[in-house]
Amino acid sequence: MATAESPKGVHHRNIKSQQSENFSPGADRDNMQEGDWMQWQKQTEKIKTKVMEQVQDQLSEILDRVLSESVQSLTHSQLTINGKTTSKHSSGAQRMDKVFMPRASLLDELFEISHIRTIYHMFIAVLLIFCLSSLAVDYIDQSRLVLEFDLLFFAFGKLGVVIMAWVPMFLYTLLVPYYTLVFWGSLYHTFPSKLLLSLGVGLILSAIQMCVLGVFPVYMVVQNQLPPASRLIVILEQIRFLMKTYSFIREMAPVKMKNAPKKGESPRLPTFSSYLYFLFAPTLIYRESYPRNSHIRWKYVCSTAGMILGCLFYGYFIIVRLCMPVFRPENNNQPFSKRTIILNVFHSILPGIMLLLICFFAFLHCWLNLFAELLRFADRMFYKDWWNSTSFANYYRTWNVVVHDWLYYYGYRDFLWLSGKRFRAAAMLSVFIVSAVVHEYALAMGFGFFYPVMFFLFGVIGVAFNFTMNDKRQSPVFNVIMWVCLFLGQGVQVCLYCQEWYAQIHCPPTGTSFWELVIPRSWSCNYQR
Repeated sequence: MATAESPKGVHHRNIKSQQSENFSPGADRDNMQEGDWMQWQKQTEKIKTKVMEQVQDQLSEILDRVLSESVQSLTHSQLTINGKTTSKHSSGAQRMDKVFMPRASLLDELFEISHIRTIYHMFIAVLLIFCLSSLAVDYIDQSRLVLEFDLLFFAFGKLGVVIMAWVPMFLYTLLVPYYTLVFWGSLYHTFPSKLLLSLGVGLILSAIQMCVLGVFPVYMVVQNQLPPASRLIVILEQIRFLMKTYSFIREMAPVKMKNAPKKGESPRLPTFSSYLYFLFAPTLIYRESYPRNSHIRWKYVCSTAGMILGCLFYGYFIIVRLCMPVFRPENNNQPFSKRTIILNVFHSILPGIMLLLICFFAFLHCWLNLFAELLRFADRMFYKDWWNSTSFANYYRTWNVVVHDWLYYYGYRDFLWLSGKRFRAAAMLSVFIVSAVVHEYALAMGFGFFYPVMFFLFGVIGVAFNFTMNDKRQSPVFNVIMWVCLFLGQGVQVCLYCQEWYAQIHCPPTGTSFWELVIPRSWSCNYQR
C-alpha cells in the first residue's frame, strides 16, 4: 500500500543518508524497512478505525430499521383486544397505527459529532456578535452601554390575559371530552338506538367545543388587542387542544364501539391519568401508554431551557438588526413598487432563513424535547433529516413529524378509508388545503391582519412542487433546488408581512367593509414623512 510520507520521515531519511559511511548498507536498509513498517502500521490503524466507525453507523441504522419494521409488523398482524387476538384483516383502520418506541432526537445524536457541534457553536458566535453590535450602536448613539429589549417585551405583553384565556380552554379540554366519552361509552351497548345516542352526544359536544375552543380564544385575542407573540400563544394552544381532543375521541370511540363488555362487567374506559398525560405529552396521537425513560436528566432540562431563551433573543436581534432597518417608513415611501419589492425580497432572504432555522430549533427540537424530558417521554422523533430532502414531498413529511402524523392518520388515511382507497390525489390535496388554511389562520390572528401569503406559497405553490418534485427525484441537484425555494419563500414572506405590518400602522383601514379587511394596505399605502 502506497502512503504519503511525513516531513519528519523525510528529515530522518536525510540524516541517515548523510551518515551512510557509519553504517553498512544492510543496516541502513533494515532501518528504512522498520520505519516504513511502523508508518504502514499506523496508517492501517487509522483505516481500521474509520472502517469500524462506518460499519457501526450502518449496523446501527439497519438495526433501528429492522426493529421498527418488526414492531410495526407485529402490531399490524396481531391486535389484542380484551385478551383475544384478532386477525390482521379484521380492522383496516388499525392495520397501520403509529408505533411509539424509545429513540432520541436526530440533532441530539448529530451534536455528538464534533463537526456538527461546531456549526452549533458558529450560531452561538453569531448571537454574541449581535449582542456586541447592539452594545456598540447603543454606545455610539446614546453614549452608554445598555441592551434594551423593548420589542421583546411588547411582543409578549399582556401575559395575564393569555393565562385567563388558556385556563378555561385547558379545563374544558381536560374535563368535557373525557367525561363525555365516559358517559357515551357507558351507555353505548345498552342504549336502544346507538345511532341516536352517538349523534346527540356528538352534536352537543361539537356545539360546546365550537363555543369554548372556537369562539372564546378568538374573542379574547381580538377584544383585548393582544400583541403578536401573545396572540400566537393563545391561537396555537387553541389549535393544539382541538387536535388533541379529536385524536382522543377518534382513537377511543371505535374501540368502545367494537368491544362490548361481558355480562356483569362494566365497560373498560381510558384512565383519567393517561388522558392528562397525553394533554402535555409532545405528540398529537393518543395512546393509553407511551414508552417512558427511567429518569429525568435535569442537566438536559436546564440546557434545553437555556437554548429556548437564547433562541428568543436570537429572533429579537434578527428582527431589530436585519428587518426593521429595511422596512421602516423613512426607507419606504412607496412600499409596493417593483423595485422596492425585488430589493426587499432579497434583503429578507437572510433574516427569513435564519428565522426559519431558529423557529425549527426552538420549537421542534428544544421545546418538544423539554416537555419530553420532564414527562420521561421516550419517543423523541419530532422531525427527521428534512435538510437532506431532494423532494418537497419528503420535506413536508420530515419537517414536522408531530403534525404530519396527525394529518396522515386522521386526514389522509381516513379520507382513503371513507372513499374506499380511491382518490389518493384528492386525499393529499385536501390535507394540503387544511394545513394551509390552519397556517394562514394562525398567522392572520397572530399579526392581526389578513394577507394570505402563507396560504398561496403553501397551498398553491407548495402543492405544485409536491406533485412535480416527488420522491423520484434523488439527485443532489434537487436538494439545491429545494433550498433555493426555501430561501426565496422565506424572503417573500418576511418582506410582504413586514411591509403590511408597517402599512397597517401608518395607513389603518378607514372602514369596516369586507374589502377593507381583505385587501392588503401595503398595496396602496404611501408613508407620510
